[in-house]
Amino acid sequence: MGKTRDYRPLTIPKLQWNKKELKETFGEIIAQPLEPGFGITLGNALRRVLLGGVEGAAVTSVIINGVNNEFSTIPGVSEDAMQVILNIKEIVVKSKDGKPGKMHLSFKGEGKATVADIKADDNLELINNDHVITHVAAGGQLDITFFVETGRGYQAAQWPVDKALQEDNRIFIDAMFSPITRVMFDVEKTRVGKDIDYDKLILRIHTNGADNPVDALHYAVSILRTQLEHFLASSEIPFNEISKIPAEEEEKSPIELEQLGLKGVSIDLLLKPIEELELSVRAHNCLINAGVKRIIELVNLSEDEGLKIKNFGRKSLNEVKDSIKSFGLSFGMDIKESDLKKILKDKAEQEK
Repeated sequence: MGKTRDYRPLTIPKLQWNKKELKETFGEIIAQPLEPGFGITLGNALRRVLLGGVEGAAVTSVIINGVNNEFSTIPGVSEDAMQVILNIKEIVVKSKDGKPGKMHLSFKGEGKATVADIKADDNLELINNDHVITHVAAGGQLDITFFVETGRGYQAAQWPVDKALQEDNRIFIDAMFSPITRVMFDVEKTRVGKDIDYDKLILRIHTNGADNPVDALHYAVSILRTQLEHFLASSEIPFNEISKIPAEEEEKSPIELEQLGLKGVSIDLLLKPIEELELSVRAHNCLINAGVKRIIELVNLSEDEGLKIKNFGRKSLNEVKDSIKSFGLSFGMDIKESDLKKILKDKAEQEK
């Protein structure tokens, strides 16, 4: 056997979710630094897999009592069957175990029939409960059975061959299984040490609420990794083992205020005691007794954590929120003191 070849290491990116914006229907993640050109490569691949490869659940067929085709009218219901089916397509449902299930809607009397009126199997969870399915007139009655399946991407209505009307009056409908509604990405330049041509990938993921952006990205990356593994001709080159950035290189890479969400904020202020905020005696004493003595410790608290402080109620919370807001700060900022000290150090070195 010949000598093992030496490979050049790759730059390993750091990933960070924007915690201020992160919720069930939206997430923004920043990956940096990336090798030059890798921002577009990874951004395109992740976007395509997120939009078309993430598994989800949807209604694929329905039985509407008294209706045997999608062009019928429904007695006692304002909308015709076609409009009701279009509304049904917009129902957001999640399969908690990845298996199919059934749901049922029974509505009597005048009013709006919404997703909240649907009774679903235990393995199914309905998300957009306020969504209106139809309007029922006085004395009217609506009875619908929904069949939910799981899949990926888009599926055309699965009508059985050679059967115009089904024996059970089932109507098959198109289904969009993907919980991902929109994916965007931007690529910017960033620096590593003295090199300024590395990539910074900003990926923004919108979902319908059936899946959150963090889990969706994990799923998409798992798909990509599984597919790419089959292209390996031999053992994988251990880039993860040989690509650790030396500590001295990391030390040279400056941290930008924008990365920490601190644009226009005084770094010195964050390291000062909370007395700088001139809070009321009650709010000040509650924070001190809870061990919150500096502004950085205060802004790193979430609002829920603040309300858990003894004798620190909603009124005190709002007072503190207004005070820190005037300095461009907010609760839940998750700022590392080591990052602040590094910024101050870099600033001092630049001034020399």
